[in-house]
Amino acid sequence: MTRFQHRVTGGVVRSLLAAGGFWLAASAGAQAQQATEAAFVFKMSAYKQAVAESFGDDESIAAFYRGRDFAPIWTGSSESDRLRREALLEAFAMADDHGLPVREFDAQRLMAKMAQARTGRDRGMVEIELTRSFVAFAHALQSGVLEPGRIISGIKREPPRRDPQLLLTRLIEEDPRAVMRSLAPTSPEYTRLMRAKLRMEHRIQHGGWGQAVPAGSLKPGNAGNAVVALRNRLTAMGYMAPSLSPRYDAALEEAVSQFQEDHGLEPDGVAGSSTMREINVSPEERLKSIMVAMERERWLNLPEGLGQRHVRVNLVNFHAQIFDDDKLTFETKSVIGHQNRDRRTPEFSDVMDHMVINPSWYVPRSIIVNEYLPLLRANPGAVGHLQVIDSRGRVVPRYHGFARYSASTFPFSMKQPPGPRNALGSVKFMFPNRYNIYLHDTPSQHLFSRQVRTFSHGCIRLDDPHDFAYALLAKQEANPVDYFHRILDSGQETHVDLVEPVPVHLIYRTAFTQAKGQMNYRDDVYDRDARLWQALSAKGVSLRLGRT
Repeated sequence: MTRFQHRVTGGVVRSLLAAGGFWLAASAGAQAQQATEAAFVFKMSAYKQAVAESFGDDESIAAFYRGRDFAPIWTGSSESDRLRREALLEAFAMADDHGLPVREFDAQRLMAKMAQARTGRDRGMVEIELTRSFVAFAHALQSGVLEPGRIISGIKREPPRRDPQLLLTRLIEEDPRAVMRSLAPTSPEYTRLMRAKLRMEHRIQHGGWGQAVPAGSLKPGNAGNAVVALRNRLTAMGYMAPSLSPRYDAALEEAVSQFQEDHGLEPDGVAGSSTMREINVSPEERLKSIMVAMERERWLNLPEGLGQRHVRVNLVNFHAQIFDDDKLTFETKSVIGHQNRDRRTPEFSDVMDHMVINPSWYVPRSIIVNEYLPLLRANPGAVGHLQVIDSRGRVVPRYHGFARYSASTFPFSMKQPPGPRNALGSVKFMFPNRYNIYLHDTPSQHLFSRQVRTFSHGCIRLDDPHDFAYALLAKQEANPVDYFHRILDSGQETHVDLVEPVPVHLIYRTAFTQAKGQMNYRDDVYDRDARLWQALSAKGVSLRLGRT
């Protein structure tokens, strides 16, 4: 006998048999009873050994089964086991609705394996396969299919995986159907994205948005077949009521304006080249954006939530927002990192704990050696608005020159003191992180008039930083405006702690919802969502395009 084999007799045998899915046949004598008991011991030993050998390196699952003395949760004959099996198979049937890889959660394959199990070892192998399938499904639905940092280095997120032991414990302590229902993110955004996915699939299955508009641009007053095609396409998208008019009239102009608003374009009501390009994007491409957004929302499904008050910056929407109790309470335009690979703003979450009013700008080393040192080598007086600082914090005189230094030997740092020309403007908002990213003011206000605002070295510039500061300080100051300006007017660099630190989430959503109205779409300026869709496709995620 192996160490997994245990001798069990009498009533204990009968109870274990029932739990294990086997039944004792009536026996006329002690010999028959002993034979049955021996067979059961063999079967139970084979089951336990199969379960124990299948754990691999998953200590969490191993601990769960050891704590139950390897008793099954799926393959037993009890009503509870049956309900768990049914709940799991029903949940798998919803995988496609959530944009999960259907081939990984194949209910028919699992049912076939259950039907084919004959021995105790077979049953043990099925038990663990069902457990692993449940944990994989729970992880995919709760916190995403992908490990995003392995695909795109600029995504600095670890999916918030729940402990398998806790997931399995919930499954035996709660209604299994309720557990399955609770796995998906409960955020309003995820719920609306899923609805949008189902609506888009229905639209595609019934003809999509019709033909693309055969024109490079159209404007009010135009008439003809291209205008009819534009009208029909916007009608199919839900932007206007059906009409037979061939003219670009006021109703069509209003529909174009609303479409532009939802796609981050100037809402002038003229279907210019940029607007027409967005109008002619296929519904299939939009569906991919929605499904990637659902995956991204799963990465933000944190056990502790996003924060009762939190800051959210959708990089590709070029806006920074403050939310209180899931309601938008402040919003301002933003500028993000340039499309150059070394200047793109990363995606991550951290906690803002202070702001600096009248900040100095401490120039990042990469900017010093790549941009400023070549200028200093040629002309020691170059970039005179910046101070060259030695290791003891002293300003270095420039008359000796810097021609002898290379990028690897330059021993100094550089900073710009507070002032009206400071690159950080009058205030910066700090959520200390290893990427040296923060939110800040800027003297380059003209950049906020652009539609695509990718101009920084990676940090996020705000259009209305003073109002942003007032909103943050309102939680701790009776008169936040006066408080802020007293410090600002002093001209002194001042560190101001936030009494209640605020979570900050830098996200990237080319598709996002509104509480009311149409879906919003934005350009994939860093080409991240295209790469994520490729990764999802490789995992088995696909568009559901056939008629249902």
